[in-house]
Amino acid sequence: MRHLRAASAVTLALSIAVAATGCGGGTTSGGSNESPKTLTYWASNQGPSIEADKKILTPELKKFEKETGIKVKLEVVPWADLLNRILAATTSGQGPDVLNIGNTWSASLQATGALLPWDDKNFEAIGGRDRFVDSAVASAGKEGEPPAAVPLYSLAYALYYNKKMFAEAGVEKPPATWGELVATGKKISKDGKWGLGAEGGNLSNNIHQTFVLGQQHGADFFDKDGKATFTSDGAVAAVKQYIDFMAEDKIIAPGNAEYAQNQSLTDFAKGKTAMVLWQAAASTFAAQGMKPEDWGAAPVPVPSGAPGTGKQVNSMVAGINMAVFKNSKNIDGAKKFVKFMTSDAEQKLLNKTYGSIPPVKAAQADAAFGAPDLKVLRDTLATSAAPLPQVPNESQFETAVGTAVKELWADAAAGRPVTEESVKARLEKAQQTMQQ
Repeated sequence: MRHLRAASAVTLALSIAVAATGCGGGTTSGGSNESPKTLTYWASNQGPSIEADKKILTPELKKFEKETGIKVKLEVVPWADLLNRILAATTSGQGPDVLNIGNTWSASLQATGALLPWDDKNFEAIGGRDRFVDSAVASAGKEGEPPAAVPLYSLAYALYYNKKMFAEAGVEKPPATWGELVATGKKISKDGKWGLGAEGGNLSNNIHQTFVLGQQHGADFFDKDGKATFTSDGAVAAVKQYIDFMAEDKIIAPGNAEYAQNQSLTDFAKGKTAMVLWQAAASTFAAQGMKPEDWGAAPVPVPSGAPGTGKQVNSMVAGINMAVFKNSKNIDGAKKFVKFMTSDAEQKLLNKTYGSIPPVKAAQADAAFGAPDLKVLRDTLATSAAPLPQVPNESQFETAVGTAVKELWADAAAGRPVTEESVKARLEKAQQTMQQ
C-alpha cells in the first residue's frame, strides 16, 4: 500500500498546488530530441527503502541502455517529496524526462498541461492501448481526453481474513456480502478481539473505502460536469455505512479511529483483528511473522450477489502510472523507455518483485500472479474495480471528504451519535470547502 504512506502530505500538496500550475515552463514545449542518448527518470519508492529500489531498478536500466544506447539517470523519490517535486517541475520546466505518479493524481497533473498526452499514436508506439487492462487506463486521466500517463503497477483491494480467528469463531468461509461481514464481525468482536480493522486517521484510505461504498449506493461524489455532490443520498448512506461498522455494529475497535500508519495490519498479524480491507498485504504479513497458511484473501464484499460493475464495484483502481514531460529533450527515447518498462518481460519481473499486479494483460496471465491472493486482486482489477473521480480537484476531494470521515470516526470512537443528519452536515462542510 505504497501510496497510502504519505497520503496526508500528498493530498494537501495537490490541493494547494494544482490551482497554481497550468502555465509553467513544462506546458509550452512539444518536446525534442536534442539529447537522444540520455534520459532522467524519477521513480517512486515502491520497495522497503530507496536503496532497495535502486538495487531492483538499476539492472533493468542497464538492460535498456544495452538495447538502445540510451543511458538512464535514476532518482528514486520518496512519496512524501514526489508530488511537490513534480509540481515544481511543471512550473519551472526543469523536470525529468520520465516519472512515476500515483494514479489518483492523474487528472490533477493532466490539468497542468505539462505531461505528454497518450493519444492513439503515442500508445501505438508502445504496442497499443489494448495491451492494458481497461480499468488501469481509466485511472490515467480525465474521461474523454487522451490519458496523461501509462499504467505501470496496479493494485486493488481485497478482504484479508485470519484463518485461526475464523475457525475459533466457527466461521467457515469469508463473507461475500456486507450483511455477512457484519454477522461474522459480531461473532468475533469480544474478549479484546475485533472483527474488522480500519485506518480512520488516513484520509486516502477513508476515501478509497467510502468511494467504493458510494458506487454501491449509486453515488459518484461528482456529477458529469465535475461538480461536487457530496451530500447526495447515496454519498451520505455510503459514509454512514462505513462509520457504522464502529458506531452501530461494534465490529471495529474505537482505537482504529486514530490509526494512520498501517496499525490495523499489525493488529491483524497479532490476532487482535480478524479482517482488513487492504491492497497487496502479503509481504507485510510475512514481515510480521505470519505464514501464508495463516491468512486468506477474498473479494471485498458487495451488497448482494457477486462483484461486478456499477453498484457491484468492490475496489478503487489503485496503482502507479508512468508519465512523460512534454518538454523532454529526448521525447522519442522517453517513449522507448515507457515501452521497455511496460513490456511483458519487465512487467512480469517488476510487478512480481513489488507484489503488485501487471496492468498489461499478457503479463497478468503469468503463473507468478496465480497465487490465490494475487488472483483475487487480478480478478478485481479486471472485472469490479473503478477509478476514483478523474477530475482536476480530485486531491481536494481526498482531503475534504477524507477529513470529514476522519471526524466521524472520532465521533464514533467517543460514543457520540452518528446519524444521517450528522454525516450530511460533515459532508456539506466538505463540499463548501471544495467550493471556496
